Amino acid sequence: MNSRRLTRHLLLLALPAVVAVAAVGEWVLRANAGSSPADTTRPSSAGDTAPSAALLQRGEYVAKAADCAGCHTAPDGGAPYAGGLGMGSPFGTIVSSNITPDPRYGIGRYDLGDFERAIRHGIAPGGTPLYPAMPYPEFSKMSDEDLRALYAFLMHGVAPVAKPNAPSDVAFPFNQRWALRFWQAVFMPKPFRAHPDRDEQWNRGAYLVQSLGHCGACHTPRGFGYQERGYDESSPRYLTGGINDNWFAPNLTGEAGSGLGRLGEADIARFLKTGHAAGSIAYGSMVEQIEDSTQYMSDEDLQAIAHYLKSLPARQQSGSYDPDNQTAQAQTNGNRLRDPQSVGFNVYRSFCARCHGEDGKGIPNVFPALAGNPSVLAKDTTSLIRLLVEGGSSSATKSGPPRQRMPGFAGTLVDAQIGQVLTYVRSAWGNDAQPISGNDVNSLRQTLHK
Repeated sequence: MNSRRLTRHLLLLALPAVVAVAAVGEWVLRANAGSSPADTTRPSSAGDTAPSAALLQRGEYVAKAADCAGCHTAPDGGAPYAGGLGMGSPFGTIVSSNITPDPRYGIGRYDLGDFERAIRHGIAPGGTPLYPAMPYPEFSKMSDEDLRALYAFLMHGVAPVAKPNAPSDVAFPFNQRWALRFWQAVFMPKPFRAHPDRDEQWNRGAYLVQSLGHCGACHTPRGFGYQERGYDESSPRYLTGGINDNWFAPNLTGEAGSGLGRLGEADIARFLKTGHAAGSIAYGSMVEQIEDSTQYMSDEDLQAIAHYLKSLPARQQSGSYDPDNQTAQAQTNGNRLRDPQSVGFNVYRSFCARCHGEDGKGIPNVFPALAGNPSVLAKDTTSLIRLLVEGGSSSATKSGPPRQRMPGFAGTLVDAQIGQVLTYVRSAWGNDAQPISGNDVNSLRQTLHK
C-alpha cells in the first residue's frame, strides 16, 4: 500500500486519533524486535539455571519456525540476532533490535516475565509498547512450552553481541509509542485454543500457522486500523491475501484460481521445504521465509501446516484456469487480436518463452509454469509487475534444486509492453484473469523508484 492510500486510510479512522497513531506499527511488519494451547498467564521464571540440551534444541527449533533471525539479522553478513535490518515505510525506517543476550544492547537483562510480556503482549521492560512490526499479535498465541524454550535458546544458545541498536526514523506523530496501548487494547487476538472436534494434526497445523509461523501477518488483508482482518479460520478474510513491502502475499484458502484449491497437501509441504511444487516457485519475501525458516521444520510439522491450510474453504475468488481451454487468449478480456498481431504475444515470445515455454508450462524445478499459476491469476497484480520490473530469484535450500534468477526488464521494456505481456500471460493457455494496464505498471514503478 502506498503512502497516499495509507494516509487516506488513517484519515478515515473512526477511532480516536491515538489509535490512528498506533496503526502505523502494523504497517511495518517484520522489522522490530509445538504445541499445546497458550494462555495469558506469566510462566514461572527460568532464572539463571543452565537449560538442558533438549530444551535448547527445542528453543532453536522454535526460533527457526518463528523466523526470529530473519528479521533480527542485518543484511550482508550481520551477526545473527543482533538486529540492524531496516524496513522502509511511508513514515520512515524501522530498524530491528538486538535480541542477543548482551546485557547492555540486547535482552541479557530480561527475566522470563520480561520476555513473556514482550513476546505475547508487545510491552518492553519499563512499560514501553512495541510496534507490531514484531508480530506479537500472533505470538500472543505461543504456548508456555515454546515460550520457555525460545527464551532458553536466546539466553544460552546465542552468542551475545555488543552492538548498539540503531534508532528508527519515524516521523511525528507515529513515533509516539504510548498510543500503541490503545491499538493493543482494540486489536489483540484471543489465545490459541485447540478445537476438540478436530484431529491432532489439524490442531498442530492451526497452531503453527496462527502463532509461530505468523502467516496472517503477510497473507491477511488489513482493516480500518491497519490490523489484520482476522487471526484464525473463523474470519472470512483470514489468509485471503495481503500486500506487504510492495509484494502481494497470495490467497492461502481453497480458492481454485488464485488460491491453494488445485494443490494437494504434499505439494504445499514440498513448497515450504524447497520453494518448488506443482509448477510454482517461491518469490519475493517468501524466498527468505523458506530459506531462513520453513526448510528447517520437520516433515510432520510441514504436513500439519498443509493439512490445516487445505481445510480452509475457498474465499475471495479471483481468476480461473481451465486446462482444457488451450486457446491462446481469452476474448472476454478484450484480447481480440490474433497472436502474431499481439504486442503481448511478441514480447512474451522474445523475452519469456525461452524459460517459461511457448506453452507456459515452464521447466519443472527450474522455471515456474505460468499456465494455471495461482500468482498469475491473482486479482492483485503487484507481485507480477514487480517481478517483471525488478526480476527475482528462487530459494536456495538444503533439499531443493539450485537457485535460479530471473532478470528485471525495467530498462528493456516500457510500461505499455510490460502491461501487455502480463495481460497476455493472464489470458493464455486456459488462464482467465483481468488485464494489466500501462498505468498499473507506471504506478508501481514510481513507488519502487524504478
